Amino acid sequence: MSEGDEPRAVPLLNIANVLTVSRLVMVPFFLLALFTGGGEDLLWRLVAFGLFVLASITDRIDGDLARKHGLVTDFGKIADPIADKALTGSALVGLSVLGDLPWWVTIVIAVREIGVTLLRFWVIRRGVIPASRGGKAKTLMQIVAIGFYLLPLPPWLLFVRWVTMGVALLLTVVTGVDYVVRAFRLRAVAETP
Repeated sequence: MSEGDEPRAVPLLNIANVLTVSRLVMVPFFLLALFTGGGEDLLWRLVAFGLFVLASITDRIDGDLARKHGLVTDFGKIADPIADKALTGSALVGLSVLGDLPWWVTIVIAVREIGVTLLRFWVIRRGVIPASRGGKAKTLMQIVAIGFYLLPLPPWLLFVRWVTMGVALLLTVVTGVDYVVRAFRLRAVAETP
């Protein structure tokens, strides 16, 4: 870009934002499939799993496309984390309602996610805390663990659910504590004269 050129405006209607919105739109269909037949119908459980996987894949693709092709918008910055939390949150609550996942697991993850969101607002004027590798690993493990809970696994494979959810919970708590520490450091640095 030469001197005097204005940065090109990024259209709101772009492929990255369309994928983000499609993820939001998939959430009610995912829940419908999950609860059809009381969560016991094999076909609908597989449909719910498929919708969850498809929506999770769009999360990866939309961010990559936005960065690679310069399609980052304020709408996308806000809508993407909302879509992520809507998808994983609805899956966790749905699995707990069905009795497949203990409520305490859902509550621990929800408290961490809400807490981190509130911390983001608390430090927003002083800077942005970028997503860490641990945060990305946490998200991936939550998705994998939820996927195992959605799948109708045979009894001898049920331990895989607990192992992956245990790792996801550990990463959830550790990265939550890390985020609190980084938020307080950012505020302290910003307030230092």
